[in-house]
Amino acid sequence: MNASNPAVSVVVPVRNEAGNIEPLIKEIAQALDGQWPFEVVYVNDGSSDGTEAELERLAALNPWLRRVRHKQSCGQSAAVRSGVSAARAPLIATLDGDGQNDPAFIPAMLRALEAGAPRVGLIAGQRVKRKSGAFKMLQSRIANAVRSVVLRDGTRDTGCGLKAFRREIFLRLPYFDGLHRFLPALVKREGCEIGYVDVVDRPRGAGVSNYGMWDRLWVGILDLAGVWWLIRRRKRIPEIVED
Repeated sequence: MNASNPAVSVVVPVRNEAGNIEPLIKEIAQALDGQWPFEVVYVNDGSSDGTEAELERLAALNPWLRRVRHKQSCGQSAAVRSGVSAARAPLIATLDGDGQNDPAFIPAMLRALEAGAPRVGLIAGQRVKRKSGAFKMLQSRIANAVRSVVLRDGTRDTGCGLKAFRREIFLRLPYFDGLHRFLPALVKREGCEIGYVDVVDRPRGAGVSNYGMWDRLWVGILDLAGVWWLIRRRKRIPEIVED
């Protein structure tokens, strides 16, 4: 494995997830070692627990583990963008830092991305056997149904943190808070196709969720309207022919 010239960067946004870091990076390494040269980029989004100390300790033991830190919490979309911007590899895989996303699915997603290139720009995980509570799952189903009708993105589950995409495509996307929830629609806006891999959801490891019902609901409604506008206003870039 050549950590200085990776083929894959795994980006993990975290806030107050100190207890989940070591088990998850061991799983990531086990999933990818011997298949692709890789690095893992953890983005500490303004944690107030022992997250930074744990990352510092583990980075000293694992040369492929890199750290990015926000001085204050800026949200998951900002953390993902910071991680992708800092990544050195052309292929990116993302997953949540709470342990619910199983890294064992990353290889299948990367192979699907490589097989579909350059036509396919994103492979999205689609959760089955959800481990969330009944009310949270009902919220998710309603949100996904509304989003699918409005955006027609063909995706049944955009909330899954497991995704694989090409770095250069992600960095072309318009950035806004909440971007990570609308990646399929925005990647399709760039003229790329989306692939899907079913993934099995797991219970959260240590800690508690950083999200509540109301911050997801009202912000999500505004973001949905904004993404609909972005898709409607997309203009084809003219192809210039020189005489």
